[in-house]
Amino acid sequence: GGKTTLAKVIMGLVQPTSGRVLYNGEDVTDLSITERAKRGISYGFQQPPRFKGITVHDLLLLAAGEEKLSKDKCCAYLTKVGLCANDYLDREVDVSLSGGEVKRIEIATILARRGQLMIFDEPEAGIDLWSFARLTETFEQIHREGEATMIIISHQERIIRLADEIVVIAGGKIAHRGSTEEIFPLILADTLGSCPVLDRKEGAQ
Repeated sequence: GGKTTLAKVIMGLVQPTSGRVLYNGEDVTDLSITERAKRGISYGFQQPPRFKGITVHDLLLLAAGEEKLSKDKCCAYLTKVGLCANDYLDREVDVSLSGGEVKRIEIATILARRGQLMIFDEPEAGIDLWSFARLTETFEQIHREGEATMIIISHQERIIRLADEIVVIAGGKIAHRGSTEEIFPLILADTLGSCPVLDRKEGAQ
């Protein structure tokens, strides 16, 4: 284990017991979550929070910050994660939504933020196959555009294949690290055992 903890340390949700967190050459170890977010770091939880009284549209507008999102743009972000915008835009992000729906909405808000570093913790969890395909296409598009770096924690082969670099974490430590060409064949051959995979897909450095 340790992959989710590492992701939370990068975002500032958990303080490291040793070591430092460097981001774009800057030591951000002691910075708050808010300050890291201002620098362009976004994080998607395994189990996203719900917000009673706040609509999906409201959440997307909040995520975009100073950028004024049009309704069409909000709809486009929802479509990218496999949601029909007309069915969700005015719904509250509350208990009436399933876990998979909330997960996809959170991913849409991360996309709306357009940060430099997007961290996705098992984005495929609770998502149906059709929505997963749309999500994978979105990741591919972000990678092609090269404007952001993504760290994706995943066990899904299709997502792992998108990676520029794969980091295998076991017992809270990096067990293996290398290019997809180097590490993926070992995963397929199961020579790395049952080590969890931190899939890091990079666009811009």
